[in-house]
Amino acid sequence: MSIKALPAALRPREKLLSHGPAALADTELLALLLRTGLRGRSVLELAGDVLTHCQGFGGLMQAQPQQLGQVRGLGPARCAELIAVMEVARRALAQQLRSAPVFDSPNRVKDYVALHLGRLEREIFAVLYLDAQHRLIDMHKLFLGTLTQTSVYPREVVRQAMTLNAAAVILVHNHPSGVAEPSRADETLTQSLKTSLQLVDVRVLDHLVVGTGQVVSFAERGLI
Repeated sequence: MSIKALPAALRPREKLLSHGPAALADTELLALLLRTGLRGRSVLELAGDVLTHCQGFGGLMQAQPQQLGQVRGLGPARCAELIAVMEVARRALAQQLRSAPVFDSPNRVKDYVALHLGRLEREIFAVLYLDAQHRLIDMHKLFLGTLTQTSVYPREVVRQAMTLNAAAVILVHNHPSGVAEPSRADETLTQSLKTSLQLVDVRVLDHLVVGTGQVVSFAERGLI
C-alpha cells in the first residue's frame, strides 16, 4: 500500500507532526527522508529494504556510498542525502560536546563515539582530545587494525595532545565482533598510554570500547 492510500493519521509526516518523531517506526522515519519509492515498491517498502540491507540504523550510520548503491532504488543523489544526514548527526553531537564538559553528559559521549566507530568491520583506535575544562577539542582516528601495545604508538597520541594543547583525553576503540567487553590487551594498552601521557601532564579520563548497541566505559568499571 502506498503512503497516499493510507488514512491521513497513519501517514508518517502527519504522525510526526501530530505525535512527534518518537511515534514513528524506523521504516517510517527513513521513508520521510527518501520521500518517494519506485515503480512497484512504495517508499515504506524501500525504507525497509535499506534498513534490512544495512542491518538497521546502526549500520546505516556507517554505510558507504558503494554499499547503499547496492539497494535497488538508491541512486547517487539519495545515497548522498542519507550520508549527509548521518554526518549532520555526528557534527551536532560534536558541537554539544565542545560547549560543555564531557562529564556533564556521559551518555552523549557514548552516542558520539558509537556514531563514529559502531559496526565497523575493522578495529580503529581513536582519541578524544579535551581542553582544561574537559570540553571536546577534536577526535582523531589514529590507528587501524588489531590493537596491541605495539601497534598503538604512545608517541603519536602524545604528539597530537601537545599539538592540540590538550589537558585530558578519552581513549576509544571498537570491537568489530560487536562484543564491547574489554580484553586484557585493552587494559594493558590503557595503562601504557596513561603512563606516557602523564609525562606531559595529560590525564586519561576514560577508555571507551564500542560494540554493537553498547559502549563500555573503563572509568565506570574502575579500570582507570
